[in-house]
Amino acid sequence: MKAGAGHDTGHTPGRGRVLVVDDEMHLRLYIAAVFETAGYETAMARDGDEGFRKASEWKPDLVSLDLMMPNQGGIRLFQRLKADEELKRAGVLVVSAIGGEAFRHSLSLVRTGSGGLLPDVDGYVEKPPAPEALLREAARILEARGAQAEGTLAQDVDAGL
Repeated sequence: MKAGAGHDTGHTPGRGRVLVVDDEMHLRLYIAAVFETAGYETAMARDGDEGFRKASEWKPDLVSLDLMMPNQGGIRLFQRLKADEELKRAGVLVVSAIGGEAFRHSLSLVRTGSGGLLPDVDGYVEKPPAPEALLREAARILEARGAQAEGTLAQDVDAGL
């Protein structure tokens, strides 16, 4: 695996694309390897700025997102992803050393500051992540996203679009 900002592998139909955003190289490589071994296509970014650029270019189905990063942290990247018309459909799996309750509290404060317009994240796994937890949450998120996409398509068909 390449230790640089991004790593793309061959696409495996039916699995999806996962963008791994984490400032710790060993965790980026580990998380990407877990997803690649399970048949996902992966790309990597080392901070929120690079993560947003990569997401804009690559259009992932899922973003594995650390919260505590330099330059632009994970919560700010989450806000930017959900505000972008093309990227807001990507699922977001937070993978962080911040405990679940502390994370939810931080997100509620950010949500309050944004007028309540910020959606909840799709999933959360505490570091260090077990491979099974990553894959279980990713599958659940992507399945839910697929059902939402099918519902949107059905609505478009019903509306004659």
